Amino acid sequence: MISVENKQIGEIPLLHLARANLFDKKLPLVIFIHGFMSAKEHNLHYAYLLAEKGFRVLLPDCLYHGERRSEETSSHLQFHFWEIVLQTISDLNDLKKYYEDKQLIDSEKIGVVGTSMGGIVTLGALTQYSWIHSAVSLMGMPYYEMLAKAQIAELKNQGKELPMEQSAINELFDRLRERDLSLQPEKLMGRPLLFWHGKRDNIVPYSYAFDYYESIKKHYQQTPQLLQFISDEKADHKVSREGLLKTVEWFEKHLLSSSMMYVTSAEK
Repeated sequence: MISVENKQIGEIPLLHLARANLFDKKLPLVIFIHGFMSAKEHNLHYAYLLAEKGFRVLLPDCLYHGERRSEETSSHLQFHFWEIVLQTISDLNDLKKYYEDKQLIDSEKIGVVGTSMGGIVTLGALTQYSWIHSAVSLMGMPYYEMLAKAQIAELKNQGKELPMEQSAINELFDRLRERDLSLQPEKLMGRPLLFWHGKRDNIVPYSYAFDYYESIKKHYQQTPQLLQFISDEKADHKVSREGLLKTVEWFEKHLLSSSMMYVTSAEK
């Protein structure tokens, strides 16, 4: 049986899942980050399958999403995209520290995964946190600076007024560069990384993710099994069931293989 706890940690509402018979045990952790204009509840199917395998799973609401949504920001959410991404990266560390202090997670076995915006967050988080052991990007991409410049150009083309001064934009770019994995591939440190992307994606272009994957293959020459890209010929901006199952399989392989004691000991 899977237990689901609706919890608040600081400013972060989240759903916390684990098998009922393991809920108070120290477990490998997976944090799942939802997409833009989504919410934590929309990814319970991922969390359920991961929890069944023996993971502790956290589904947080990102800033201005789900329980953190406000009428003031909902109509202008697009202008807050990078604020949301940067805050979510910060939130990850708060969540990890909370469950680490409670001695409920194995700090050597932590995975992060996300869809779309959540995949973008995941890849940026790899530049900040060496404690992330394994990661999965579902329809994400790492080119923070390039995407931000493209978004600003598009707003200008539409005749929309930018919501910040040029000095604030320059400061934003400085922060984005620090979290742009495409500019610092050494931050990968050979960690297990899986990409899934639909070739018909018209929201986050497939080429952004695949070109990056091709560029980092040289960093995995000695351990090619730790880097994988799954292309879906027919999918658009929606993860297939295969993508869901491959995500679970990836974490099971790279995080749970040496942690099966958590499951088997509890079942004896």
